[in-house]
Amino acid sequence: MGRRIFGKQVSSFQIVILGLAAVILLGTGLLMLPVSSRAGTWTSIDDALFTATSAVCVTGLVVKDTAIYWSFFGQAVILILIQIGGLGIVTITAFIATVSGRKISLLQRSMLQESLSAFQVGGIVKLTWFICRVALVAELSGALLMLPAFLPLYGRAGIWMALFHSVSAFCNAGFDVMGAYTGPYSSLTSFSARAGIVLPVTLLIVVGGIGFLTWDDMAKHRFRLRRYRMQSKVILTATALLVLLPALVFFLNDFSDFGLKERALAALFQAVTPRTAGFNTVDMNRLTSAGRAMTVVLMLVGGAPGSTAGGVKTTTVAVLLANATAVIRRRKDPRLFNRRIDGDTVKSASTLLMLYLLLALLGAFVISAGEGLSFETCLFETASAIGTVGLSLGITPTLGLLSRGVLVGLMFFGRAGALTLLFAAVNSIEPQVAQYPLGRINVG
Repeated sequence: MGRRIFGKQVSSFQIVILGLAAVILLGTGLLMLPVSSRAGTWTSIDDALFTATSAVCVTGLVVKDTAIYWSFFGQAVILILIQIGGLGIVTITAFIATVSGRKISLLQRSMLQESLSAFQVGGIVKLTWFICRVALVAELSGALLMLPAFLPLYGRAGIWMALFHSVSAFCNAGFDVMGAYTGPYSSLTSFSARAGIVLPVTLLIVVGGIGFLTWDDMAKHRFRLRRYRMQSKVILTATALLVLLPALVFFLNDFSDFGLKERALAALFQAVTPRTAGFNTVDMNRLTSAGRAMTVVLMLVGGAPGSTAGGVKTTTVAVLLANATAVIRRRKDPRLFNRRIDGDTVKSASTLLMLYLLLALLGAFVISAGEGLSFETCLFETASAIGTVGLSLGITPTLGLLSRGVLVGLMFFGRAGALTLLFAAVNSIEPQVAQYPLGRINVG
């Protein structure tokens, strides 16, 4: 299903990609204006493009400190781009259309279904309204929870800081406006022991990252977990495991010089923020090699499908683990929560993981070769970019034009989605009228 643009038939996947690119270009133009910078000067196109891409793709990697370089207008533009990127361009457009009284066409409903990773078109407009209401309530609640910590320290500026960080956390963006107060690129490192900041941000990241359909299940069925969709059960189980187990590892392996409370908060936050928020309460360079490796894995995994998070998604990893278990136990099909997983889903999951790994490794190789940096350091940045995380070891602002271009491409790929880009590039399904003879090949 699609429509004609400039006389050419365009699929819904291609419309989503074009819409994402259009918002990035519009954001780039606005950020280039003198009114967007504190100095009142024009911003170079490469700096503006990188920032706009990072905001729309809710990544958080920056080449200019958000609080120090950008004016209030520039920060507001960045925040709007984050909100659009977090909820999705199609979702925002549909919400505005329904508010203005316009009817949603079948094509728009189909695009909404793809954007939200919904299982059916029916009820998709109602789901869109629900998503926007949840987002508004969550972001305002997060801002109110952080106000008692920000107001005494920063006065009226604390209101903007609470709102900015709440939206950024819920959308899993990782942008912060702390640089003017606590030093350039400092993120939330000054609040590592402040539960009033760490816990609300942690909660917002998790809520934004578990997915829109999971919210729908929780609203409808509350604590009746048996009535949840199988996908929601997988997401909630995977999320719990990916928070608790890494938090334990970080607590035992890192932050040994912290007090007990600060160490527990730092370990919890470090387990949550790589999937895929990008805030940090400790300097990433202080992590041990094992801690960095764990962070890279979490960045690549990401959050749930149809959420504000990026990465290959928790469901992808769950499907691959279920398939591995089926192979080991010699079952015909993988299973999750007493439900069979079809072969096409396993193929998609395998393709996703392969693409993310290949692009992250290839990007790290290009940056390492071009900048003369260690491959491990570059892999941290590329995993952060393709996972739309935003955590950094501090090299992003110093990178050359080619390396920035690599990160921009990875951020766009990570937010648009591997399969969306592939389906947009291949606009038709190849008809299968015959099968090739079966060939046998050994693996493993």
